[in-house]
Amino acid sequence: MGTPPYYGPDFGLLQKQDPELAQVLLDELDRVRGGLQLIASENFTSPAVLAALGSTLTNKYAEGYPGRRYYGGCEVVDRAERLAIQRAKKLFNAEHANVQPHSGASANLAAYAALLQPGDTMLAMALPHGGHLTHGSKVNFSGRWFDVVSYGVRRDTELIDYDEVRDLALRHQPKLIVCGATSYPRLIDYGAFRGIADEVGAWLMADVAHPIGLMAGGAIPSAVPYADVVTFTTHKALRGPRGGAILCTEELAKKIDRAVFPFVQGGPLMHVVAAKAVAFGEAMRPEFADYVNKVIVNARALAESLTGEGMRAVSGGTDTHLALIDLRDMGVSGAEAEQRCAAAGITLNRNVIPYDPEPASITSGIRVGTPCVTTQGMGPQELKEVGTLVTRAVRHPGSAGEVRERIAALLAIHRPYLSEY
Repeated sequence: MGTPPYYGPDFGLLQKQDPELAQVLLDELDRVRGGLQLIASENFTSPAVLAALGSTLTNKYAEGYPGRRYYGGCEVVDRAERLAIQRAKKLFNAEHANVQPHSGASANLAAYAALLQPGDTMLAMALPHGGHLTHGSKVNFSGRWFDVVSYGVRRDTELIDYDEVRDLALRHQPKLIVCGATSYPRLIDYGAFRGIADEVGAWLMADVAHPIGLMAGGAIPSAVPYADVVTFTTHKALRGPRGGAILCTEELAKKIDRAVFPFVQGGPLMHVVAAKAVAFGEAMRPEFADYVNKVIVNARALAESLTGEGMRAVSGGTDTHLALIDLRDMGVSGAEAEQRCAAAGITLNRNVIPYDPEPASITSGIRVGTPCVTTQGMGPQELKEVGTLVTRAVRHPGSAGEVRERIAALLAIHRPYLSEY
């Protein structure tokens, strides 16, 4: 049969050559196997995605695009990138795809570079109301390079005020309108944003880093038919490698490609591009549609459980993979809740809530998400119990040991990478 192909060193070799670093990898696996992972922006990739990430494609420098590289020997990695592009276009029914961005932030930077000049006006969601750093925060390049006008949510409903968005757009005449959020639990009306953008002659960009996996599986409406440019990450509900990507109209294809390379980035990470192709392929399968629908069902079950335990869900619930929880009635800050949950084996993050009186380092809320636990095979009944465990950990920090025991019972059945690793 001959010698099998060489894909890279196995873990045993890493243990032998660098036991200190090997132990870090083992400890991280123990960490995720030993607790509940409720970070909304995380997931567990498939072993196939991990295999691509650990492949020899990491060695190849490939500045440029397939068939137009600045290095020789790219004929093989070209095939990987073409696969990723073809699959992304098919999966999202997009006219053009660029799969080279290293992250969601770099994808947003490239999109801005393609559509704006420094000093131009853009309209985007305010960070304290659920937006992202790259949507105009003063500590970010977006807030320093552009004249950013921010919109938010209503105090009474905690939903996007589309009348306010329209009024701001008419008043400030932005060149670009950005829709999308990192801690907004409800569906976004991309059609409404398209209408506002058309009314003021603005480009429309949808940053769908969080819900893109739900869109891929058809669980929620897609932003692609409405936006001129769609940026996203591949490592959240989409369940791929850490990285970013951009979809756009054919009209903007050259501008987007030139903004990614050579303006923003140099050589793409070809092992990550290959892993993105794997993830896109997995997302085309019927079982992925079933998965993302379960993610939403689980998120609703978790939000309802937390609400029943006395925690208030911002906007009254969720339509997506995440819920934002207001802790003010409990007299506990988001930072305290995060620490108490960590002590009990629950990983989640503190998060500002709309009109939060506390700074971002403290916050009045937490954000919870269900991509990881759904990948592990948990369902609504388990998520109801998870809600009870989160509440107990937050309310009664002395119960950490008891909560850990109950979590261990859950994870005995639903451990990540149980059979493969």
